[in-house]
Amino acid sequence: MSGQEQLPGDHHDRFQEISAMSEQVLASVCSAKGCGASARWALLWNNPKIHTPDRRKTWLACDQHKQSLSDFLGARSFLREVEPFTGENNSDEHHG
Repeated sequence: MSGQEQLPGDHHDRFQEISAMSEQVLASVCSAKGCGASARWALLWNNPKIHTPDRRKTWLACDQHKQSLSDFLGARSFLREVEPFTGENNSDEHHG
């Protein structure tokens, strides 16, 4: 991975960074650290060491970060599905 690709940072730090945004905007922003672009993709994942097989967590991605975020999750065998983000994707958490 090049040094230019942005990956999600610590959840707490990200929350602090965007705490001024409304909850609605938070729910539709790309999960890549520092990216404020609108999400177009839902990356559904779980960590089999700590999550039940049916649990899905979600990272959102814009077109620019879809591949790098998918690669990050895929390299750890966490990625389960990638689907278009509709704002109604069903998961237990959107990581913004």
